[in-house]
Amino acid sequence: MPVTSTDDKKFKPMQKKQIAYFEKRLLEERRRVLKELGHYDETFGSTPQGAEGDLSSYSFHMADQGTDAMEREKAFLFASQEGRFLWHIDEALRRLYRTPERFGRCHQCGGEIAFERLDALPHARFCIQCKQREEDGKK
Repeated sequence: MPVTSTDDKKFKPMQKKQIAYFEKRLLEERRRVLKELGHYDETFGSTPQGAEGDLSSYSFHMADQGTDAMEREKAFLFASQEGRFLWHIDEALRRLYRTPERFGRCHQCGGEIAFERLDALPHARFCIQCKQREEDGKK
């Protein structure tokens, strides 16, 4: 259901203090995620030989190789999740900077997203009811 101009009359834009609060929250989350991604970059950049201080190219024990492969795969999974999270944060910042008067508005129904929801998830695009309907539709 698209947002119409009649919805504009029902929606009360956030105050500048609230906008500044959510900008600060989003930027803090962004810094945290970038720091985490930097940690994963260090994990991916190290070689098994360099990690042990051994510069030879001889293999480790097979069990060690399996553990190392599992750890790299797990780190890659976490890094890709953090990368998606960073994308959502950046999108929320774009919305906040481009149209601050519409920030905190549900993309589905056009209603107001509760302050508590935005405080917990400052990058939220949907009100809790629309998000619940979306989740129920995926089952």
